[in-house]
Amino acid sequence: MYALLSVSDKTGVLDLARRLHAKGVKLLSTGGTAKLLLEAGLAVTEVATHTGFPEMLDGRVKTLHPRVHGGLLARRDLPAHMQAIAAHGIAAIDWLVVNLYPFEATVAKTGCALEDAIENIDIGGPAMVRSAAKNWQGVSVLTDCAQYEAALAEFEASGAVSQATRFALAVAAFNRIAQYDAAISNYLSALQVDGTQATYPAQLNSSFVKLQDLRYGENPHQSAAFYRDLHPAPGSLPLARQLQGKELSYNNIADADAAWECVKSFATGACVIVKHANPCGVALGDTAEAAYRKAFATDPTSAFGGIIAFNQAVDEAAAKAVSGQFVEVLIAPAYSDAALAVLAAKANVRVLAIDLAQVDRHGATPWAQGRNAHDVKRVNSGILVQTADNAVLTTADLKVVTKRAPTDAEIADLLFAWTVAKFTKSNAIVFARGAQTIGVGAGQMSRVDATRIATIKAANAGLAVGGSAVASDAFFPFRDGVDVLAAAGAKAVIQPGGSMRDAEVIAAADEHGLAMVLTGVRHFRH
Repeated sequence: MYALLSVSDKTGVLDLARRLHAKGVKLLSTGGTAKLLLEAGLAVTEVATHTGFPEMLDGRVKTLHPRVHGGLLARRDLPAHMQAIAAHGIAAIDWLVVNLYPFEATVAKTGCALEDAIENIDIGGPAMVRSAAKNWQGVSVLTDCAQYEAALAEFEASGAVSQATRFALAVAAFNRIAQYDAAISNYLSALQVDGTQATYPAQLNSSFVKLQDLRYGENPHQSAAFYRDLHPAPGSLPLARQLQGKELSYNNIADADAAWECVKSFATGACVIVKHANPCGVALGDTAEAAYRKAFATDPTSAFGGIIAFNQAVDEAAAKAVSGQFVEVLIAPAYSDAALAVLAAKANVRVLAIDLAQVDRHGATPWAQGRNAHDVKRVNSGILVQTADNAVLTTADLKVVTKRAPTDAEIADLLFAWTVAKFTKSNAIVFARGAQTIGVGAGQMSRVDATRIATIKAANAGLAVGGSAVASDAFFPFRDGVDVLAAAGAKAVIQPGGSMRDAEVIAAADEHGLAMVLTGVRHFRH
């Protein structure tokens, strides 16, 4: 029995080789892997010796040989195959351990040259992997060091790797080749003749890993599944651990993502309650309980059956407060033991923990901050791809355009409301005061109707709009929206500006004694 080992990532390969050798498996290897095993005192035959053909072209040609591929591809159940390889002195290879040249890591480096990228395109490795995976009934193909232990445990226990495991390893191998080729295609098809790289490649290849099948989709007559990115961003929903509760549904996942992305955008303790993908209550608080009670007060009716997210640990007091309402999903970075004991009484509540410790809020890339770099939307027979809306606003970015400038307290409320508006479906209007949403108008066809709905929501919750700050995700096309929010008692407005009627809208704000600031940034969310 032979095993061929040729790996770029040497993690765990020495232990694997020793254990295979101890079971009588003869070792074949190449280059640096062979050197490592020889230095460890293991009996290893170099592939060049095995094939009788030297490595050439700077190592580009070493395993592309019938003695390798014949040993991998020969079907053990066909006498003609076994007779053919025997006639040519080819030994069957029952184990292939290969991980590929680090193409993805190479092209991810800043300033990667095309020559470096090309030299890190593996040829022999994928060819061997495909051969071994195709012949999975006779060959165990390992393409990831995380696979070593389980395969070894079976082999050491029974002298063979089970058929089910070999098939699973073959599927993983073909998946790895597909991912590898997709990375090469994406990189090369984005290159321009002059060596510059386009933002969007001529062919876009994506790889996703299924996390689970779902009971149904958005509606019961639709089927669904949940997939994650091949390399998910730290602190993102697909990395959540479910601590208790029923299985997540399609709508649970969509709404949970909306709540989580909103709440983690705040630098201080916050709570976000989402219903049908829109925030219906958002607030900051010194404690998780305080933040929740303020968020819930915004719209207790809509909060029923909602998704609740915290960006701070949930303690016993917060868990008891949340348990007073019907909640579908609860999300937080952590929970105290006492909080989990309280929540255990609500057995159906889906409790998720998502580690925020790995998220660098000041990282250089959106991914490092736990955010997508790009967003994708499906249309019939195609997709739309755009850079994600990761714009962050500070006080220095605000342009005061009215006679009255906002106070420091109003600026704080304006920035808070602006953050909430970013995660609210367009047209979006958000009233806020004291780091608490007062009324939210979402997903309307006209901005003035969104403004009216936000005031109605506030009145229904018994919250006074007087003295509040208002955020509009896009410009006011007419003054009517400003007239409505001023009549309700708002005192400050934040909006992008850019309308043909900006002068009219600003004049209306001055008439009402409002402070208005422009951002120059729009937050449409469809």
